[in-house]
Formats: sequence, C-alpha cells, structure tokens
Amino acid sequence: MSSSSSSPAPPHVVEDCLGIVQLLSDGTVTRSGDYSSISLMRDVPIDLPVQWKDVVYDAGRGLRLRMYAPANHGGEEGKLPVLVYFHGGGFCIASFELPNFHAGALRLAGELPAVVLSADYRLAPEHRLPAAYEDAVAVLSWLRGQAAAAADPWLAASADFERVFVCGDSCGGNIAHHLTVGCGSGDIALDAARLAGCVMLWPYFGGEARMPSEAPPPPPEGDASPSAMGITLFDQMWRLALPAGATRDHPAANPFGPESPPLDGVAFPPVLIVDPELDVLRDRVADYAARLEAMGKRVELVKFEGQGHGFFVLDPMSEASGELVRVVRRFVHAG
Repeated sequence: MSSSSSSPAPPHVVEDCLGIVQLLSDGTVTRSGDYSSISLMRDVPIDLPVQWKDVVYDAGRGLRLRMYAPANHGGEEGKLPVLVYFHGGGFCIASFELPNFHAGALRLAGELPAVVLSADYRLAPEHRLPAAYEDAVAVLSWLRGQAAAAADPWLAASADFERVFVCGDSCGGNIAHHLTVGCGSGDIALDAARLAGCVMLWPYFGGEARMPSEAPPPPPEGDASPSAMGITLFDQMWRLALPAGATRDHPAANPFGPESPPLDGVAFPPVLIVDPELDVLRDRVADYAARLEAMGKRVELVKFEGQGHGFFVLDPMSEASGELVRVVRRFVHAG
C-alpha cells in the first residue's frame, strides 16, 4: 500500500506590469530593474548649466530626492522659484534616477530657471496608496524645515520659498493635485514656505464610468500584454496601486467620486494643466479642469496637438518638450 502527499502549487503570476513588476498569487511581489520595455534615453545631456545632487528627505524610510539648481545663477540675480516634481509611472514603477526623468529635470531647472526637487516615493503594490501621498507630504515637510532653517546651502542661496510649485507628470500630477488639496484645506502646513501654484502634466485620474476617450481597445491578437500608455495598462496600474478591493472611484483615483471630499471650498493656487491631444485620459483631464474652473479656481488648460501621454518623459529634448518647458516657464514666472 502506498500513499502520496500533494504539495501546494507554487505561486503564479496574477499581474505582470510591463515585465517590471509582478504580483504573485501569494501576495508577494517581484520587481526588476530592467526598464528595457520603456523607451529610455541613451545619453543624458551634459552641457546644460545645471548642478545636481541627491538628498535624503526621509531617513527612516531611506527616501531621497534629487536637487537641481542652475550653476550660473548668482544671488544678485534674485532667488528662483522651487518646483517640487513627482515622477510618473502609475504609482508602480520608475524613479527620478531614470535617465528620461533626470534629463527632464535638468531641462526644467536650466530653462525655467528654477530650483527643481525631483522626489522618489514608495511604490505599489508593495506600498499601496496612500503611501505615495504620505511620502509626498514628507517632502513638503522637509521643504518646510528648509524654509525655516535654510540648512542646505543650495536652497539658502537660490530658493525663493514664497514661490513653491508642486508639479508632476501622470501619477505625479495626481500627487500634485492631492498636495494642493491638502495645502488648500489646511491639512498640510508650509509655514515659512508658500504654495504659489500647481502644475499637472497629463494627470493620472480614473473612474468607474468611462470617458469617451477611455474606450477600451479591441481584444489584442497574439500578445495580450497591455499596450504602452493605453487604458488597459492604466487599469492594471490602478489595480496594483489602490487599496485592495478598491475601485477606480476611490478618492485617490477619482477626485469627484462618490466618496471624494468636495473641492468647492478648498483654496487652490493657480493651476496649470497640460492635456495632450492623443492621451486616452484627455477627456477626463479636460473634465477635471472644467469642474475646477466652474468652482471659480484659476485654471489654465493647455492642449498639445499630436502628442500623447508622457511625451515630455519619453523624449524630454524634443521640440514639443521645449514648448512645454516654455509653457511652464510662463506660468511659473507669471508673478
């Protein structure tokens, strides 16, 4: 008489996001540093007159930001606005260290000009929302301390803490929205610093009800992996980033969802929103801007014809990216 014991099946992949992040059936996550599935620059411009260094803003979590300042800007020329930048990646991937984000920050710092603080934050699904928001608040808390004590010599020499702008692309734009709401509602204190504006580049919002531009694509033939910058990929990233069991109407994704706090009474600074013509989220972004404007907020919505989601990140040195930098420069230096 013989007996056999069956061992449990090994965990299998539940979600595979661009081959970079895999969520397994047992809840574990594997993460790769191989970003070859994304178009990355080979050579980052080195001739831009910008200096940069990495700074720890949250020692307990080992979280850093990269500080950029124009190298040839002297104190006699006046202090510069501070652009606090949060990178995109659906809350799941990327870092300020990726060459495209680094090149974009170099260009913003040199051509605005401005002091740019490009911050990393904890990523999902290991750290689901609101982790990224908590880290973004920690960035502003760090900046508040700098404004009070002027501890960093670069900031002491160049930063105008009266002109702080929160900024980000895609989910970084989403983070910028939530920081703006936190500051405007009094939940986030800046004390010696002042929030002068918010810059959202194709902000990553969602909702259970589809906007016309978000119509799902036809079923793929052959390879069924999510297409780059498409609604299938965005839906997957929301599944990985939102609290377990939450829908896209969660307040993190949908600012006007059934459980989202009203924004009518929240004090907003001037807001610049960039909405590319070919972005599948373009209708949702335009609706967001229209709703804020209807509440009396100062909103500038700029369309970029022929461009898609993330165009500044995918090619930060392109002609369209140059125009984007000029648009941001007008907004930041408008007084």
